[in-house]
Amino acid sequence: MTLLLVAIFGGVGSLVRWSMEYVVRRRHPVQRPWATVAANTLGALIAGWAGMRLTAGTDSHLRSVILTGFCGGLTTFSSAFAIPAILNKEHHWRYAVGIVLTTPLLSAGAFWLGTSLGH
Repeated sequence: MTLLLVAIFGGVGSLVRWSMEYVVRRRHPVQRPWATVAANTLGALIAGWAGMRLTAGTDSHLRSVILTGFCGGLTTFSSAFAIPAILNKEHHWRYAVGIVLTTPLLSAGAFWLGTSLGH
């Protein structure tokens, strides 16, 4: 049952990420990569909360569903590297540098906030 829920929540997480990119791409095509930054930051926030709030014993299945399923579908570490490389190739180096610098900082800050909210 946990495997099925992980798959379902992974699909939901990827749909949330796609929706974030869709909204940004329609309004600001060049700034589309910021949707990836936002998705990774939101995923870190949720992972921090779930990691602190859900215990290893009783809530281990729910924690797997949230962390592996939803957050796994929502976040994308590969895009965090691929998108800046593509932007740099297209001569949008300022956006590329901004994303490379802000993604780990925002994700770490969101994870810290999530752990604080989970206490």
